[in-house]
Amino acid sequence: MPLDIHRIRGICFDVDGTLSDTDDRLVAQIESRLVPFRRLLFGRSPRSLARRLIMGIETPGNYLMGIPDLLHLDEPLSRLVSMLSRSRIGRRAEGFWLVPGVVEMLAVLMLRFPLAVVSARDESTTRVFLEQFGLQKYFSMVVTAHTCTHTKPYPDPVLRAAQGLGIAPEECLMVGDTTVDMLAGRRAGAQTVGVLCGFGEEPELRRAGAHLILPTTAQLHQVFVEKIPS
Repeated sequence: MPLDIHRIRGICFDVDGTLSDTDDRLVAQIESRLVPFRRLLFGRSPRSLARRLIMGIETPGNYLMGIPDLLHLDEPLSRLVSMLSRSRIGRRAEGFWLVPGVVEMLAVLMLRFPLAVVSARDESTTRVFLEQFGLQKYFSMVVTAHTCTHTKPYPDPVLRAAQGLGIAPEECLMVGDTTVDMLAGRRAGAQTVGVLCGFGEEPELRRAGAHLILPTTAQLHQVFVEKIPS
């Protein structure tokens, strides 16, 4: 089903891979080491595989949820993702990179919609990221891994964000780069946009129910001024 922009009254953004260009330096380093073994990668690009490896190290729950269908184990894996997200330690609180064009995109969209952050990061590092780039002014609601009993891919964070924005969940748009983001949005009744500037790939994002796929989050505001094929 294509994205219905007329239904949208508020937008929720994931952080890692959506607003933040997560671990780009480390990805580049691993990619350079994989290039000599390109023929052994079963058709995967070195950069794609490097991002997958980092995803598996930093957010193992997200990595597991990205495996196609997972033998219909969505519910137990949802509980595992929630547990892992809450127990993560040692996440870097500095050195974030910003996805190019995100600030300009947020500045345009905040004039039309209330915006929220819905992240599986902890409260501290989420706030550090927002402060590093002066993004707090764009968001009227920030939901992290510690805000609700369950985090993504449960719908709870999206439901809490909708409540904070003063809109119905089905009037929300959840924007993220992983299947976890898509699942959380869809389970909450929201529409979803998958972006390819992070960890996810188009086929898996579509399988998870993305209503629209964009090359980068920075293009999101264009959806409301011109028709982008889904």
